[in-house]
Amino acid sequence: MATETTAAEGSSLVFHPMDQFIVKPLFGGEMAWYTPTNVTLWLFFAVLAIIGLLVLSTSKRAIVPTRMQSIAELAYGFIYKMLEDICGKEGVKYFPYVMTLFMFIVTANFLGLIPTSFTTTSHFAVTIPLALAVFLTVTVLGFVKNGAGFLSLFWVSSAPLALRPILAMIELISYFVRPVSHSIRLAGNVMAGHAVIKVFAGFAAVAVISPVSVLAITAMYGLEVLVAFIQAYVFTILTCVYLKDALHPHH
Repeated sequence: MATETTAAEGSSLVFHPMDQFIVKPLFGGEMAWYTPTNVTLWLFFAVLAIIGLLVLSTSKRAIVPTRMQSIAELAYGFIYKMLEDICGKEGVKYFPYVMTLFMFIVTANFLGLIPTSFTTTSHFAVTIPLALAVFLTVTVLGFVKNGAGFLSLFWVSSAPLALRPILAMIELISYFVRPVSHSIRLAGNVMAGHAVIKVFAGFAAVAVISPVSVLAITAMYGLEVLVAFIQAYVFTILTCVYLKDALHPHH
């Protein structure tokens, strides 16, 4: 029986797609709040990449831009136009914050596509603070700019009077659910895509289906490149929408 069990285990296809999301200390030992981990390492790489793209590549301000400078200028114009279209001229003053959010998320997402790297945005420990920062910033800004008038965001004055209290409760609940959906959407989509790629990679070890697995991995990787940008875009555009609510809370 023991021999049969060993043989069965040896012939089975065993892989763990979620192992790629395990947080590990860089230098071994026990984990503490100050321990450098693979997460902090790739967060640091994301910051370095952003500095290289937005600071170093644009420092010469060449009339004929390099490829890196062109990417930086496209990113700048893209976020600026998005913020201006959604929030108006009043929202442009918050451009540095929104631009920082977008560049951090999109850079971390693309770095996570490098083989053997770590995808930091797949962890709620990264996405929840980002979403909470947006939620608190928007809430504080809403009360600072509008005072008690910010509460009009929850009062649908265009609805029939009898329905307004019910709609106010729904609006209030949906407002406090924002950081939850904001963070889960980003981490969940990134985590799911990487897990699927890992599953296909595990099946690639089986000779009979390896060609199909390689094709599936290629297709999923192409999709993940698209998702890396789309999820950063969605997070940013929702931030702009929430910012608009803080600046103009009246329905």
